[in-house]
Amino acid sequence: MTIGLFFLLLAGGDPQADTTAVPPRRDVIVVTGTYEPVSLEEMDRSVNTVDVQSLRLLSGSVADFLQLDPSLDLRERAPDGVQADLSIRGSTFGQTLILLDGLRLNDAQTGHHNLDIPVPLNSLSRVEVLHGSGSALYGSDAVGGVVNFITRSPQKAEFRLRSAAGNFGVNREAGELSVRQRGVSQLFAFSRDFSSGFITNRDYRNLSITSSTHLNSLWGPVHILLAHTDRPFGAQGFYGDFNSWERTRTWFVALHQSLGAKTELSLAFRRHTDHFVLYRDQPEKFQNRHVTEGWQASLRRRDPVSRNSVLHYGMEGYRDSIDSTNLGTHARNRGAAYLSYDVRALRRFSFTLGGRQEVYNSTRGQFSPTVAAGVWLSPHLKLRASVSRAFRLPTYTDLYYHDPANQGSPDLRPEKAWDYEGGFSWNAGRRVRGDVTAFERKDTDGIDYVRRSVSDIWRATNIHRLRFTGVESAVTGEIRRSQRVEFRYTALRGSGDALAGIMSRYVFNYPSHSAVASWVGWFGGEVAARVRLGALQRLGRDPYALVDVSVARTNGRFKPFVQFANLTGTSYQEIPGVPMPGRTFVGGVEVVVYGPHK
Repeated sequence: MTIGLFFLLLAGGDPQADTTAVPPRRDVIVVTGTYEPVSLEEMDRSVNTVDVQSLRLLSGSVADFLQLDPSLDLRERAPDGVQADLSIRGSTFGQTLILLDGLRLNDAQTGHHNLDIPVPLNSLSRVEVLHGSGSALYGSDAVGGVVNFITRSPQKAEFRLRSAAGNFGVNREAGELSVRQRGVSQLFAFSRDFSSGFITNRDYRNLSITSSTHLNSLWGPVHILLAHTDRPFGAQGFYGDFNSWERTRTWFVALHQSLGAKTELSLAFRRHTDHFVLYRDQPEKFQNRHVTEGWQASLRRRDPVSRNSVLHYGMEGYRDSIDSTNLGTHARNRGAAYLSYDVRALRRFSFTLGGRQEVYNSTRGQFSPTVAAGVWLSPHLKLRASVSRAFRLPTYTDLYYHDPANQGSPDLRPEKAWDYEGGFSWNAGRRVRGDVTAFERKDTDGIDYVRRSVSDIWRATNIHRLRFTGVESAVTGEIRRSQRVEFRYTALRGSGDALAGIMSRYVFNYPSHSAVASWVGWFGGEVAARVRLGALQRLGRDPYALVDVSVARTNGRFKPFVQFANLTGTSYQEIPGVPMPGRTFVGGVEVVVYGPHK
């Protein structure tokens, strides 16, 4: 309360005022889980979207936004997204596809690097999450779902700088410069996060820089993205009882070119390096160096068939390679073609039937069909359902890795899954909305690391049959037009072939119950506050709850802010054997050097 009053005094605002300072609510348009942009309420799949820019001073990293959705299981090994695994609806971290502006970020070496997002937080516009299979749209890895980080196009010229400090030696700096002139918009952004660590060998340094250019060519709009991130960190106990150290670096280049109104060409290149030292104080004993490179290209087109129906089709190509002191030198090529027919009468009904054939290693292939439908029973109630198939190719770590605690297997088979879901969406005007979805996923040849005793090493193994069923629900509402509240809950149950006393490392570490309550309020057009309460219980483990609170001034040239994470000081582990920090505090200020003060 004292902190809130302090900021309100700075802003000259009234905490009881019922203002219209809330960012205006618009029809949310999504591009994830669909072949073309549609409004969120017209989606036939379970999709969640979070606006990043309206909460940027109330959040410290992308992890803060992912933790707003209880169907997402973010297993952090360190705060601020330094190193984390992400799963959806009980999937493993390798079964979650990460996109940046619709282009793949998943790492061919290991899924542990999928969340090495190369752009800083202040360059993002929003995060979209598809719950459930997405292989019919995106190919391999989209088994549990898809997370799409979408960058922003600046709407005005501005120059902002931000600095903050906190306990555990936390130090943060960020900045952004944007320019708009004669049909060209340019954004430069950077961020630097540093911490000396809350315990020994848990220090980290994050650096991210990006350049985003939007312009018009003779053929249509163009978007060029250049990004780089560098992340050295202490990895105490991350992969076993070792005082390890690791440094990952990512370079990403992407081009989106519209070819008229119906066709789009996309090209991207990603390079990722990983230097891993098993014993930080004795690097000569065991260390690995990995370099992965990935190319991707897609040509997508849409042709209207009638006033309410559209045919979508296209081709995609991928190549990934690795040069590693541990995994060896390998490469593989993949090609894909897809076709989808979409029928849509707004606020009446919708139907999508599609399929994608992906071929890899010249001869092997996977076909991923999908069918989804929705029908409005009234202006306030919509029913929806879908069935789809997904697959995942093993990573190079799954196939070839070896160290004193882990062993890959070159005989692993691709993972396959069928995904079923049905649910309804309800709204009471624009103030209150609700969603309920029941889902089931049947996996075949799921990949996990298993061992027979605590003295044994972990070995990559196919598990023949796995089944996950669950329900997810959400209620969102506005209070007095100046506050928003949201309640979300996901329940999950997994079962599979009897492991006969074998220990599972990843598959059976899922949350059986997960709930999130969040509140955001704007006061007097000057101050914003955010509270998040998350409660989670993993299978066979005790539940725990985390509380995060943030307050920021949102108007004026100087914008102070404070952020508290794990306010109650809860002791918890998201990955067994890797403790997370207790109560964390960060305070700082953003300075608008040039441009609008809001």
